[in-house]
Amino acid sequence: MKTRRAADRGYADHGWLRSFHTFSFADYHDPAHMGFRALRVINEDRVAPGKGFGTHGHRDMEIISYVLEGALEHKDSMGTGSVIRPGDVQRMSAGTGVTHSEFNASTSDAVHFLQIWIIPDARGHAPGYEQKNFPAEDRRGKLRVVASPDGRDGSVSLHQDAVLYAALLGEGETTVHEVKAGRGAWVHVAKGTIDLGGTVLEAGDAAEIEEPGNLVLTGKEDAEVLVFDLS
Repeated sequence: MKTRRAADRGYADHGWLRSFHTFSFADYHDPAHMGFRALRVINEDRVAPGKGFGTHGHRDMEIISYVLEGALEHKDSMGTGSVIRPGDVQRMSAGTGVTHSEFNASTSDAVHFLQIWIIPDARGHAPGYEQKNFPAEDRRGKLRVVASPDGRDGSVSLHQDAVLYAALLGEGETTVHEVKAGRGAWVHVAKGTIDLGGTVLEAGDAAEIEEPGNLVLTGKEDAEVLVFDLS
């Protein structure tokens, strides 16, 4: 297991936006951290009230937004308009091309969210959009599938052999994930602190696992954690 500590990530402060980059992104370039398998980007963004990303374009990328605090307003060239809040998972398939904007929906409170990019299994998919809510009780003390290639268990669907799980773990709560042969896992702690097989991971920390076996995740204080299982 390799750890990726929060303090070692890239960082950009644009005034209205403060962003930590787990992997190389924009002006932050680190050849040792270009992604993990199909997982290309995890940006932890905090956007000031009333501010946001103006209309811009993407192609051939599966983009997931996962809000931790506040509300994120989304509009795109497919005609979609929505507000994403904690518990929601949004997936936008950029495919052959899409433009969108993302703004803090509040004029008084910051929005704190994770922007995740996954490389699709092929170029040229039709653009698409999904947004689903996963209540806290569905994620409490267990790993809940929130994104998958086949939309299993009511998750959003991805054009990639990648499964994303989310869990809320209180102190002493434990859940287990099996990494099967030939697959890899990336564990990202969004909030709080966990013990991962004897290694303590705090908010913003991550771990890379390439060997098969069981991952034992235990909350040390109230934690929110994402687990990516990738081919």
